[in-house]
Amino acid sequence: MSKSEFHRADERRFLDERGSSGPLAPNGLNPATIMEKAVRERIIDSYFYKEQCFGVNEADIVDRVVDHVDFIGGVYGTVQKPSPFLCLAFKLLQLAPSDDILNEYLQFGGEKFKYLRALALFYIRLTRKDQDVYKTLEPFLEDRRKLRRKGRNGTSLTYMDVFVDDLLTKDRVCATSLWKMRKRDILEDLDILEPRVSPLGNIEDLLEEEDEAMRKAEEEQNNNGSESEGEVRSRTRSRSRTPRSRSRSTSYSRSRSPVTRRRSRTRSRSRTPEDRNGRERMDIDGPE
Repeated sequence: MSKSEFHRADERRFLDERGSSGPLAPNGLNPATIMEKAVRERIIDSYFYKEQCFGVNEADIVDRVVDHVDFIGGVYGTVQKPSPFLCLAFKLLQLAPSDDILNEYLQFGGEKFKYLRALALFYIRLTRKDQDVYKTLEPFLEDRRKLRRKGRNGTSLTYMDVFVDDLLTKDRVCATSLWKMRKRDILEDLDILEPRVSPLGNIEDLLEEEDEAMRKAEEEQNNNGSESEGEVRSRTRSRSRTPRSRSRSTSYSRSRSPVTRRRSRTRSRSRTPEDRNGRERMDIDGPE
């Protein structure tokens, strides 16, 4: 019997033993049936799973992630080939690592190898209870590292916090249907979870501070606008008055002096001939 036949028999035994009598995941689901049957068949028949996931343990998972995982995703390409990320997630369902090992994946290994952290977060979302999922995944919403994502439509760029948010809010991630969790508000009302405090602070306080800042900015703008308008008006009035007064005074004085001179000259000139004519007539005609 060849190695691939032994390997396939081992995988079939895992699926058979976990039917009804095998140990369940902490959230009560059967690890062997968390992924859809079509996806499981593709994973078991893939070359990567037969070559790299046979006989590995929890420590070997780290080496496989470092050497072979450079993107997240479920199936990709026209033939819907399962990604190494999805194959290793299925292997973790078989291994069922403890919480201590998962913490090592998330903390120490996750700081160095971001895809190892993404794999651990994906596995926790599949197998842990809803309150544990919220407590474990929400702190990693602050992780801003870039991730490559490959799917049927090609390769795209995403971020760790976006991937975590997808795990918390979406129903299907990486070609896997996620079991439906209770909403966080319901868990808070049941006193199972405490209200989440954002690293940025309370949202209501932030909104109030933003509103106050906007009001102050508008008031300052209005004050500056009124002062500037008053100053502009006073300046325009003063500027408009002084030239007019000067122009009026100068024009008035200038216009009057020549006219008076001309009038005096014309009067003197007009009167002298009349007086002379009158005097001459008086001399000629004589007195009446």
